[in-house]
Amino acid sequence: MKKPLSGLTRRGFVKGATGMGLLVSSSSLASPAIAASKTIRIGYVTPTTGPLAIFTEPDDFTLNQFKKQLEGGLNINGANHAVEFIVKDSQSNSNRASSVAQELILGDEVDLIMAASTPDTTNPVADQAELNGVPCITNDTPWQPHFFGRQGDPAVGFDYTYHFFWGLEDIISVYMAMWDQVETNKVVGALWPNDPDGNGWADPTHGFPPVMAERGYELVATGRYQNMSDDFSAQISAFKKAGVEIVTGVVIPPDFTTFWTQAAQQDFHPKVVNAAKATEFPHAIAGLGERADGLSVEVWWSPQHPFSSGFTGQTSAELAAEYTAATGNPWTMPLGFKHALLEVAVDALRRTEDPTSPESIAAAIKATSYDSVVGTIDFSKGPVPNIAKTPLVGGQWKLDGGVLDLQLVENGDHPDIPTSASMRPIG
Repeated sequence: MKKPLSGLTRRGFVKGATGMGLLVSSSSLASPAIAASKTIRIGYVTPTTGPLAIFTEPDDFTLNQFKKQLEGGLNINGANHAVEFIVKDSQSNSNRASSVAQELILGDEVDLIMAASTPDTTNPVADQAELNGVPCITNDTPWQPHFFGRQGDPAVGFDYTYHFFWGLEDIISVYMAMWDQVETNKVVGALWPNDPDGNGWADPTHGFPPVMAERGYELVATGRYQNMSDDFSAQISAFKKAGVEIVTGVVIPPDFTTFWTQAAQQDFHPKVVNAAKATEFPHAIAGLGERADGLSVEVWWSPQHPFSSGFTGQTSAELAAEYTAATGNPWTMPLGFKHALLEVAVDALRRTEDPTSPESIAAAIKATSYDSVVGTIDFSKGPVPNIAKTPLVGGQWKLDGGVLDLQLVENGDHPDIPTSASMRPIG
């Protein structure tokens, strides 16, 4: 969605104020050389607190990794520029994400802004960036909830905001391929919340329902529920009555813990459970103990992914190992995408002709064709303007000697990413 021609961007305000003599004296009106050194300020909006905070576990490690590598500055067009990262907590709230994005743009005057971790974060940040004419890079939101959730027009696209991740078509393909590996009655119960992700997954055109019908799966949908619910008895009762053997959904970790605990209490035992968000993180499911064994999920990145960082040269396995050694934590999917987010930002800045120009930075982002630790990021390939897709495979948790291991079990769309096991029913 193009910003309105009548909209006053941050850059437009500065230009207008300069013309009125409000921001600079007459002695400073000479144009600076493009190669002149300046501090590049990169803003980052992330849900450090709140129910989405688990997505941010790798943030400090990743930022420190890049800060260390950039201590000597970033060379752009022959000039060396210091780089400053300014981090703001969205508190897992979309209104807060929009507010702190405004702070970064209007108060901190960042040159580039980044965001990750679901449409509750990426969409409001990207909207503020587009409105104010500030280059923006985001990831970790399926591209449809991000692009169409912002009223994006595939015939037009956006001017300043770019996003890379997989799409609903990919997770639908991965989940159904996992379902097909287990003998079931093909009756699927859906847990879709009343949020941008849930509404996107349930969309009758772009979401799960039409493909499920084509593939012979019966959908049992009980409507959108509110996040942070404390009672899933109605859903469990409906699933039991319909004979559901597969449960799928996009569920925040606290809600899934509630659902899965109540499912056991109410004697509901499906053969397959895919719970995006909730079962993506080792720490989120560790508290489930033996009940975590057999849960399955899409895998965006893992140590087994055959990609390397263009910034550090590390393989996926090496990055995961360094993270565990530095933090004591097991690898987690957002690690690869947080690393790649900064990779793409730094790569675009390096190629920018004029780091003082938002238009120049945005043009460099648009021209990105870059091999990252999560795969190649190429905004020229679509599927719609401003979007680059990354590969997706499927995994299943196995409890082995008291330790949970996420094994890759489905790679039909990306056979270059090796599997390590076959899908099995729960129990």
